[in-house]
Amino acid sequence: MHLPQARGPLSGQVIDNLAGRSSVPLSGLRPDPDVDVLRDGDLQLALWTLYELHYRGFDDVPDHREWDPEVISLRGRLETVFEAAVREPTREVVEAAKAGGGDVPEQVVAVVDAVGGVSVAAFIQRKATRGQVLDFMAQRSLYHLKESDPSSLVLARIDGRAKTALAEILYDEYGAGRPESLHAGLFSAALEGCGLDSSYGAYVDSTPATTLAVNNLMSLFGLNRRLRGAALGHLAAFETTSSVPCRRIAAGIERVGLPAVVADYFHEHVEADSVHEQLALRDLCGGLVADEPQLLDDVLFGAAACVYLDDVAGSELLDDWQHGQRWRTGEAAAS
Repeated sequence: MHLPQARGPLSGQVIDNLAGRSSVPLSGLRPDPDVDVLRDGDLQLALWTLYELHYRGFDDVPDHREWDPEVISLRGRLETVFEAAVREPTREVVEAAKAGGGDVPEQVVAVVDAVGGVSVAAFIQRKATRGQVLDFMAQRSLYHLKESDPSSLVLARIDGRAKTALAEILYDEYGAGRPESLHAGLFSAALEGCGLDSSYGAYVDSTPATTLAVNNLMSLFGLNRRLRGAALGHLAAFETTSSVPCRRIAAGIERVGLPAVVADYFHEHVEADSVHEQLALRDLCGGLVADEPQLLDDVLFGAAACVYLDDVAGSELLDDWQHGQRWRTGEAAAS
């Protein structure tokens, strides 16, 4: 994968520095304090680019830059403002869930129910055009072509029931011992069935800031040991809110006449995620908090942040579609 196209001065300086086109040190870069962090494409792309050094990297960046002190320092500064932008709007929901009592799974579900609202899946099921479904697939490719990789980073940081539960979930996500069943591979086949580019990161340049933020949130949690509780809360919320939407998305794909291989990915997740839901709630989150009670707040924060950012990104996507905007190509179309 090549470096993305810059979206402003911050991402431009990051990209030029990583590519060796600029000697301006990253140590001098600071995020603009006045931007809307979650909707600023410049900041979110800069952070996404820094995170990707820990995954597949870039063809035009030396591998040793992954742990360059200047890179890590800038990443930390961007993470600070990003985390604050997600913690503040979810704080009251987390406090309410704790005050409501119940065990850990009940509190996670309470957070999810309190935050969730927007349903892109319901729109795809009933109303989306074929072009909008393709747009959705292109945007989702940014995560699903590395599906579960952010969560796998947490495995070495936990123990006991939580570790076993996470390993079980990841085993399924990574194909249960069958390379042809890797969920990332199934999504790649779905993209090809749509006639879309299945290469890793192919659509980053046409992905809106809020969708970049959704992806960055998983990396923020996965790459910081102090946020291991948030990472598991995020995964539990993801699994809890996945099965029914996947059924709806599959129905929408079939409604617009795309090949069966496109819907197959989502049919696979209807069953898999319904099985993972209770495992994630009880053994993953419940087990972690039983061993480390001080992580309850972060578990609930991770769950709230997952649903909150999905709602932010989903609302923007539906609004764009309503106004005829297609992000996959940047064109205005309703086909």
